[in-house]
Amino acid sequence: MVYHQRYPASGAAAAMLGEYARYPLFRTVGIDSTYYRPPDPETLQAYAERLPPGFPCVSKVWERITVHSFGRGAGARAGHRNDDFLNADLFLDTVFDVYRDHFAGHTGPFVFEFQAIPRAAGIGPESFADRLDHFFERLPRGARYAVEIRNPDFLHPAYFAVLREHDVSHVFNSWTRMPSIGAQLALADALTAPFVVVRALMRPGRTHAETVDAFAPFDRLREEAPDVRDDIARLIRLANEREMESFVLFNNRLEGSAPLTIGAMAGMLAG
Repeated sequence: MVYHQRYPASGAAAAMLGEYARYPLFRTVGIDSTYYRPPDPETLQAYAERLPPGFPCVSKVWERITVHSFGRGAGARAGHRNDDFLNADLFLDTVFDVYRDHFAGHTGPFVFEFQAIPRAAGIGPESFADRLDHFFERLPRGARYAVEIRNPDFLHPAYFAVLREHDVSHVFNSWTRMPSIGAQLALADALTAPFVVVRALMRPGRTHAETVDAFAPFDRLREEAPDVRDDIARLIRLANEREMESFVLFNNRLEGSAPLTIGAMAGMLAG
């Protein structure tokens, strides 16, 4: 549906991105690779050369800045606290400055994705909000930042107040252990910035493994999610009424084929 050229198995991301950006329904893209490692200047430059002017990308921020404790895959560091958790200087040096120098014309929202923080860490909703407050007050104004959480109890008035204070968007996410996008939107003052970010990953209650097994090879709609579609359409319409820009990302694991889901969403909104 999207790609009509043949590409090698690796090393063709920039060329593929150029073709992706020409697809009629695509106006943004999520760059997830920057979650696993700092952005590479040469890679960003190659992306920039392939994208049309003004095409904004939603980029995940390096996990070293958002992971509270290292997981089992971290070798000797597994189970230890991450000393760089919400390290503003590290973000500015390894992420922000690189984007400013090599990708300024295509920098959309930076997404700070926080994996679920266990209760044993001793960080409650208000403590988390306070840490976010200290972090964002160190960052330059004018850039677009968004926060994605995986702890439902962090959807707290203090959290939304901090985001609103710094013009940071809450990421409305459809994910395994989060309330629905509609339930998130129903919370008081959930729209916290002049823009909104949505990440429709999978239906609540579903796991990554379940959806891969059920939906691969992601070439058609396997199971429509009308409730998720309705929530997103309502959110987009509300954002439009408030003249807020919307960045909406879909994953193949939501229904089986992200391009087809996006086509259906476009039809809903046009209707």
